[in-house]
Amino acid sequence: MMAIRLTKKTKFLIIAALLVAVSAWFWQHPLHQAELAEKRGARQTPHNGANDKSSAARAVKAALSVEATRPAIVQWPMTLVLNGSIYPWQEALVSAEISGLRIQQILADVGTRVSKGQLLVMLADETVKADLQKQLATVDRDKAALAEAKSNADRAREIQNSGALSAQKINEYVIAEQTARANLALSEAELENQKIRLRQTKVVAPDDGVISSRSANLGNVVSAGTELFRLVRQGRIEWRGEVNAEQQTALHAGQLVRLTLSGGHTVNGKVRLISPTVDNNTRNALVYVDIPKDSAKPGMYVQGEVDIGQQQGVAVPLSAVTYRDGFAYVFELAPADAQGLSKVIQRKVQTGRSHGEQIELLGSLNTQAQFVLSGGAFLNDGDIVKVVTQTKRGA
Repeated sequence: MMAIRLTKKTKFLIIAALLVAVSAWFWQHPLHQAELAEKRGARQTPHNGANDKSSAARAVKAALSVEATRPAIVQWPMTLVLNGSIYPWQEALVSAEISGLRIQQILADVGTRVSKGQLLVMLADETVKADLQKQLATVDRDKAALAEAKSNADRAREIQNSGALSAQKINEYVIAEQTARANLALSEAELENQKIRLRQTKVVAPDDGVISSRSANLGNVVSAGTELFRLVRQGRIEWRGEVNAEQQTALHAGQLVRLTLSGGHTVNGKVRLISPTVDNNTRNALVYVDIPKDSAKPGMYVQGEVDIGQQQGVAVPLSAVTYRDGFAYVFELAPADAQGLSKVIQRKVQTGRSHGEQIELLGSLNTQAQFVLSGGAFLNDGDIVKVVTQTKRGA
């Protein structure tokens, strides 16, 4: 009996020891220690709902720091954009006036500045000079024939009342004199013609200007009317822009036109006249604009701009507009909180003209709204940003 009681006592002690060990392990476990620390902290500094929200707000981070801008009401310049080409003001054709002669000498080339009457081409003149000498001899012969006929006619008139010569014979002498006089006049006229032909062997410039093209080649035998050169009269050039019927009403003589040449260079010209007719195919008319000499070359295709007044519009800086997938967007700023954080709203807009650093926004727009000034390419709809500067109006 005594052995059995000892055994039960031993079992009891063993169970008690196990319970103590389990209790010690539970109280020393990290999870229990963390729970106790949280409860102690809760007793020391109690929290309310408002503080929880502030902590959550502090946890929100801004995606970007941005500046803000507002749309500006501006007097927008109205500009008419036209396309056209540059032409000579007037182009003179330099041609041969005589046929069958060989080009002996060429004294000008493309780009040469010439004066009115300046020698450009010399034609071989041997045959013309020979014809001239021949005609001079003919004139001398006809002068001698006229002198003889006049002498005979004078003697016949002196004795016509004496009866020595019949009236018929006297008339023959008088008619012979008149014929000789007419032959002399014809010979002299032909002599003048030969002199003109001799002068035509020298081809001269019809006006001051610049040679724009040359067809003359040494040794060519020319015909009357053969083009030898083209000459830009007085070196004047003009731009001819195409305008439709609606645009014509905004144009008038004297308006300033800005031409944009290759390389970004600009040239100013003035409207000289507007064509009184419209092309049947294109339904466009031409506007003729005088531009400075040597400012451009004929044949260039350039764009022209004409200021036709001003119009009120709404504009924002170019940097405030972001382009995505072929559309234009601005990022509107919602009212900022106490920490200066604001939510952005992506809005699709339609853009118009640009001038300097500004671009026009079309359609209805809240002019009091604030937009992100720059950096829109890094933002998405609903992002949180921090506004770091004061609002700029139309900056």
